[in-house]
Amino acid sequence: MAYPSTSTAAREDWEGGTCVLTYEALDVDAIVRSVRNDSAGATAIFIGTTRNSFKGKVVTCLEYQAYSKLAIKTMVQILEDARKAVSQSTHQPLAHTVPAHISSTIHHRLGTVPVGEPSMVIAVSSPHRKEAFAACERILEDVKEKAQIWKREYYEGAREEEAEWKANNC
Repeated sequence: MAYPSTSTAAREDWEGGTCVLTYEALDVDAIVRSVRNDSAGATAIFIGTTRNSFKGKVVTCLEYQAYSKLAIKTMVQILEDARKAVSQSTHQPLAHTVPAHISSTIHHRLGTVPVGEPSMVIAVSSPHRKEAFAACERILEDVKEKAQIWKREYYEGAREEEAEWKANNC
């Protein structure tokens, strides 16, 4: 009996942002444009790419899998938590209506990601750089720690069964 894959493309849009799991190549420019806002003076971006080595081994590609239904919910919660945690800038008067964190997005690749290609893009817009950087870093660390996404590293000269599955935070 064949079981359906739990690693499927998924997308969740909500008021403060978007979370995407996809088998498609990530369009960094489009992702950054998706958080643009005229109230934002800063956009912080993290682009995680497949590197060509790990602990002296030559990496040929990474393969990502996820428990997508749960991972997308976790990613939305991470964005919501970051939005609540980033405090108002000291540059803004207390009565100012623009939030410290305007919009954010996480896009994560599934499947095979060749060396040099993005596997994850996070973009955060904010009125000021300090809050944009703080939110972006928090989102990154939380995705790597909490999202139900795993990677498998393939090494040059190694058989497929020697590829290593790892938590996404390695």
